[in-house]
Amino acid sequence: MNEFISFEEFQKMDLRIGKIVSSERVPGTTRLIRLEVDLGAEKRQLIAGIGEEYKPEGLLGLEIVVLVNLKPKKIRGLISEGMLLAAVLEGNKPVLIVPDKEVPPGTPVR
Repeated sequence: MNEFISFEEFQKMDLRIGKIVSSERVPGTTRLIRLEVDLGAEKRQLIAGIGEEYKPEGLLGLEIVVLVNLKPKKIRGLISEGMLLAAVLEGNKPVLIVPDKEVPPGTPVR
């Protein structure tokens, strides 16, 4: 069963457009990719479990939706400073959420 959150709780999420400026596989893994994402006023490192569906070189320049105010987490010795948003298909296959036209990095998503 789904739990509902209030609109006020939803408003606490800082969702922004980020542009992927570098991308590489985390050594020793097939699933993890280290991304550097331009959020306009700053760049952040994200560690994402999308490597079985996406190749690092195919992600460069892509605009994605990023949850910016997520508490940083250490993954395989690397700090992930946010989370990208993706739909999850059957078999746990991620599909990135991307804008349908160019959007400046750092643009809020509501």
